[in-house]
Amino acid sequence: MNQPFIPVILAGGKGERFWPLSRLQRPKQFLSLDGSGRSLLQATADRLLSLVDGWESLWVVTAAHLAAGVRSQLPDLPEANLLVEPEGRDTAPAVAWSTIEVARRYGEQTVIGLFPADHWIGDVENFHTTLRAAAELAASQEAIVTLGITPSYPATGYGYIEQGEPAGTFGGIPAYKVTRFTEKPDRPIAEQFLASGRFSWNSGMFMFRAAVTIAELHHHAPEIITPLQTQGLAAYPTLLKRSIDYALMEKSQKVYVLPVAFGWDDLGDWNAIERLLKKDQPNVELARHIGLDTEGAILYSSNPDEVIVTIGLEDVVVVRDETVTLIVRKDRTQDIKKALEMVRNHPELKDLL
Repeated sequence: MNQPFIPVILAGGKGERFWPLSRLQRPKQFLSLDGSGRSLLQATADRLLSLVDGWESLWVVTAAHLAAGVRSQLPDLPEANLLVEPEGRDTAPAVAWSTIEVARRYGEQTVIGLFPADHWIGDVENFHTTLRAAAELAASQEAIVTLGITPSYPATGYGYIEQGEPAGTFGGIPAYKVTRFTEKPDRPIAEQFLASGRFSWNSGMFMFRAAVTIAELHHHAPEIITPLQTQGLAAYPTLLKRSIDYALMEKSQKVYVLPVAFGWDDLGDWNAIERLLKKDQPNVELARHIGLDTEGAILYSSNPDEVIVTIGLEDVVVVRDETVTLIVRKDRTQDIKKALEMVRNHPELKDLL
């Protein structure tokens, strides 16, 4: 990077749609889901470290109950670079607080990158090229730069970004002003978006100079940025739960998008494992599996000594973890959160959360 750059990893998510493997104290970002042996959090740190001057320039923001897990997974991370939220208030407070703290240490002209801890990136070299281009744009203009993933199919589980007027080329990548953000569309709308060629998937990754985002938060979300600047962490219990998309990105007139393609998945639920690991085999097997007339299944066991036996099943997910077995149709994995809420309502099952 030619300008000061601080990447901040957002590591406070729950990953409930990967339950029962993902638990309250062991959320998705602490898991290895792609067969690499590195957790999603560790892989995210690995990708970013090569762009900066080692661990001193990498930051992580997480929830209080996950701080010990982050320290265990990233033992080289300086304690001063670990921001621990006293309670989760969605992504807007996390972004605001981390921006304030980075600006305080390095100055408001520092370029900050925000990166969720639970994404999979296929082409790391292309990813790095994209980040350099985004940093160039962020450093040169009053811009909040989003990374828009070029869609490969009409996904209904992602938000979309519509590109507007061209805003120049940076690092060989064209940039555009953002016209609008659209939440998860239904299938016909997603197909229209894909056919138009003007829409990208919202990756949730973005870059900006600290001064730009602090000013924009004061304009669009003063109820978040002002208490954090005046009260610090003591403000958290009073903050509204707001996503950064809702609080800022959908309202700001300074948002730009770089439509890119570097192999990306946000690993939203168990079906993502099939997208990553499905080969020519009839099933994705991360367990010892004996299958009779079983096809299109995703099978996982955290105990390598256990055996899963299936007969006559199609398009299901079977997960064994400790004392829990989950069996769900692949088209119903979004409902795992609803089932988890039912578990939560049984006090005697709280150890399963």
